[in-house]
This record gives sequence, structure tokens and C-alpha cells, in this order.
Amino acid sequence: MLETIKSSTEVSYVFTHGKRLNTPFVTLIVLQNEKQHGQTGRVAFVAGKKLGNAVWRNRAKRRMRALCRDLGGPWDRYDVIFLARRRTTEAIYSKVLDACEKALVDIGLRTSQ
Repeated sequence: MLETIKSSTEVSYVFTHGKRLNTPFVTLIVLQNEKQHGQTGRVAFVAGKKLGNAVWRNRAKRRMRALCRDLGGPWDRYDVIFLARRRTTEAIYSKVLDACEKALVDIGLRTSQ
């Protein structure tokens, strides 16, 4: 089951204290958070109104949920926010997946395969 970050206060906390991993397609914001929520990893998917209409935002969130699933998320003891960028829905899925995987390997959440 995918455990999500629901509270806007918690999302704001991760935004301000987390480490940003920028890719051309998605920005990942990662915060190690074992004290507040135990061993459970949580995720959130954010697509801002400035980037597009509701159809675009829903498509971006569906794609980011698929990315999280394919990358093995949620990750224990980490809160991760997937922040959509303009190219999130336009790029080929495999390129987006590779870019996110490389970012997660750089921070140590995944091992290179």
C-alpha cells in the first residue's frame, strides 16, 4: 500500500528541510524522517496549477505514481515528494524513469543495477 503525505503542514516541512534532486523531468525532494513516523516511508505527488490544466496535472500525477511504483517506493524511513515539471508528461517514460533512478542512486535510496 502506498502511504502518502496528506497534511499540507507535513508537505511544507519536507519542502523546507528536504534535499532537492533535480532532473529534467521531475524534482524529487527527500527527507529522512524516522523519528516522526517510524519505519514507514511516505510519498507525495505535486503538480502545480501554473504548469497546466486539470487534465495535465492528473496525467502528471499518474505518471509520477507509476515512477514511484517502478522505482520501488515508498522507501523506509524517508519522505519523498515528486514535484512535476513541464516535461513530466511530454518525455518518453523510460527517459523519465532513468533520470529519477539516477537521482535516487546519487542520494543512496537505490543501488545501481
